[in-house]
Amino acid sequence: MIEYRTPYPVRVDASPAPTVSRALWLVKWLLLIPHLIVLVFLWVAFWVVGVIAFFAILFTGRYPRSLFDFAVGVLRWSWRVHYYGYGANGTDRYPPFSLAEVPDYPAHVDVAYPGRLSRGLIFVKWLLAIPHYLVLAIFVGGGLWLGTRGGSDDAWDNGWSAGGGLVGLLVLIAAIVLLFTGRYPQPIYDFVLGMDRWALRVAAYTALMTDRYPPFRLDMGGSDPGSVPAEPLGPPPAGMPAAPPPAPSAPGADPPQ
Repeated sequence: MIEYRTPYPVRVDASPAPTVSRALWLVKWLLLIPHLIVLVFLWVAFWVVGVIAFFAILFTGRYPRSLFDFAVGVLRWSWRVHYYGYGANGTDRYPPFSLAEVPDYPAHVDVAYPGRLSRGLIFVKWLLAIPHYLVLAIFVGGGLWLGTRGGSDDAWDNGWSAGGGLVGLLVLIAAIVLLFTGRYPQPIYDFVLGMDRWALRVAAYTALMTDRYPPFRLDMGGSDPGSVPAEPLGPPPAGMPAAPPPAPSAPGADPPQ
């Protein structure tokens, strides 16, 4: 039997900058205040949208497309702020105030719109994700935190905060190294991106945006495996169309210095 690798529908990408400022990270907390104020309101709206989506999926089996696009936009905006700030410190380019995809910004999130969603899974996704919470609590901690609580109804909550956990500590270490050497350690960058990607996958799953269970897999580095078409582990069966050619590489993919 031939096994096929299917990319996860939540894709998180980042393009490392050729150079990152030695000292800008010391004041990014101040520069990010306008974004953090906006994100407070966006995450409240995200929660409200999630409640509406819960009942829409329960009765129709579908996540309303306009609400889905808004939810993706909130994740996208949050990831750009996180990548610029203390969740990665991966770029000096200030994040745009936009829910839409910004192709030339170095941080990207995309979630494939599901045709139909399980009515039953909406009651237990928060429970099924507990093993992921345990992993993220250790590695990410307060750095990129998705809280899910409540019973088998719409009483679930999502939150985002900056800093904390092993990821926050590693970003701080990388920033200190950057301050004195002008170089961002590549192994730290790859690991941080892998854990942030893991957390965003779990966030989208528990926010009812996909039925695909998040993989227990650390996809390190800036390029998400889902950003290019999946390749089969063997020849496709008769009648199955060949996979499209891989997408072109994102600009600025050189490792940070």
